[in-house]
Amino acid sequence: MKRAILSTVMAGAMSVAATFAIADAASGTWKTEPGDTGGYLHVNVAPCGASICGTIAKAFEASGAALGDYEHLGKKMIWDMKAAGDGSYSGGKIWAADKDKTYKSKMSLSGNKLTVKGCVAGGAICRGQTWSRVN
Repeated sequence: MKRAILSTVMAGAMSVAATFAIADAASGTWKTEPGDTGGYLHVNVAPCGASICGTIAKAFEASGAALGDYEHLGKKMIWDMKAAGDGSYSGGKIWAADKDKTYKSKMSLSGNKLTVKGCVAGGAICRGQTWSRVN
């Protein structure tokens, strides 16, 4: 009997946790800042397990033309990000397409702007972008 009650309580807790993850405010599609060539990406941010992840959904030239053959379509750009409250996220990683390197990462959400940063030296040195919500 105790096992049945414990199982029911655990299932309920997992369901509540999943509901919060699904409803995360950072979920959606985000437009990156333009790179050196003027091109930019659309990144789908969504829950992945207990974390938040971002996957490259589309790539665009400076003109706005879609690049259907972009080699990194579908690649995870952000992973293991955890909500820290007040629109802040930390503990994750970000892959920087322009450097082809992975960095420790943090994010902050303010309205329809998502600031993403990749950091080194224990978070003392960071560079980042502010992305705009597409949807």
